[in-house]
Amino acid sequence: MIQLHSDCLVFKMPDGEAIPSNAELVALQLAGCALNAHEGEILRQAALAVLHFFKHELGRDSITLGEFTQALDRVLRGFGLNLPCGKAPAQNAPAPATESDLSRLADASGNGELFFFPLLQQELHRQIQASPALVRFSGLRVCVMRLCGTRRWTPNCQRLNDEIVEYLRGCFSREAGLERRALLIS
Repeated sequence: MIQLHSDCLVFKMPDGEAIPSNAELVALQLAGCALNAHEGEILRQAALAVLHFFKHELGRDSITLGEFTQALDRVLRGFGLNLPCGKAPAQNAPAPATESDLSRLADASGNGELFFFPLLQQELHRQIQASPALVRFSGLRVCVMRLCGTRRWTPNCQRLNDEIVEYLRGCFSREAGLERRALLIS
């Protein structure tokens, strides 16, 4: 299992999906409104306090979105803030995560590396346009084996695997405004 970053929790969504995310990002999405600098800092500190409570006091790495929302709302009310954290995120709120299947991209590229990387860059850009907290690419192993045209993992597969991961990381880090977003490749 992949170890979570120290400021992340796995949030169990109402639809049953489990999404690893930064607690501050989830708090900002739940607030769903423009905050002044003072309120933003209080929200950030409250999210960190709730994160600490669940991770260190209760020893939990995953919680429901409802549990996080209730705890955050309670903390914010203690500070005299009535942000709309108890309500569901607005319809136009950014998605908590987007996902793309790398094996589908390998098929679309005609199983050739030459056409795969431009498609990969387009797909990353498409995902980022949705402003998600988490950009996820799955199916890396299947994708690599299709592109290499092999049924078993080879040194060439490992080389291509590493190239794809580095390419995605490089493209992701060059995008503006992604400091508080996460990239997950599996």
